[in-house]
Amino acid sequence: MNKIILIACFFALLTIEANAQKMRGIDKSPMDMAYYPDNFAHDRKFAPKLIGDMPAIVRVTYSRPAKKEREIFGTKIVPYGEVWRLGANESTEIKFYQDVTIQGKKIKAGTYSLFAIPTATEWTIILNKDLDFWGAYSYNKDNDVLRVSVPTKKTDEVIENFSIQCVKGSNDKETTMKMAWDTTLVEVPISF
Repeated sequence: MNKIILIACFFALLTIEANAQKMRGIDKSPMDMAYYPDNFAHDRKFAPKLIGDMPAIVRVTYSRPAKKEREIFGTKIVPYGEVWRLGANESTEIKFYQDVTIQGKKIKAGTYSLFAIPTATEWTIILNKDLDFWGAYSYNKDNDVLRVSVPTKKTDEVIENFSIQCVKGSNDKETTMKMAWDTTLVEVPISF
């Protein structure tokens, strides 16, 4: 009887150990980050080359949903006129390592959630001081730090996964945050 109990305990421990080794699968909308300056940018299609020893300016943390042959904008995926989390899963966050200016509005260094209200011709870009929540479900307009409008552009090719990149702007004191998905592109100049 003791042998049976001992063997049963042994197999129970093996099962527990085997289950402890399993990892969760890959998310359907994997997380990514965009930086400026981006030391690895030379490996990416639309990004700038390494810019010397420039200190970090901005980091965006977001999830990258896929188009998967669907219509994206103006549909239930990303409806026009509604707040969108700029990606998937948790709300997108942007961190400024120093004070910046966006369309003449000064933004203090810090971390903000990043949203948009898309339309066919422009997006309202929103920085909000609330952090660490899922999607835009807890979005509170009263905590907005910035709202600016930027025009939409058409891309030359279909962008399969939502993408954010920060590229060198028109001068050494500016970066342009590019956001693209499907055939839509918006560009937000950020001065520092």
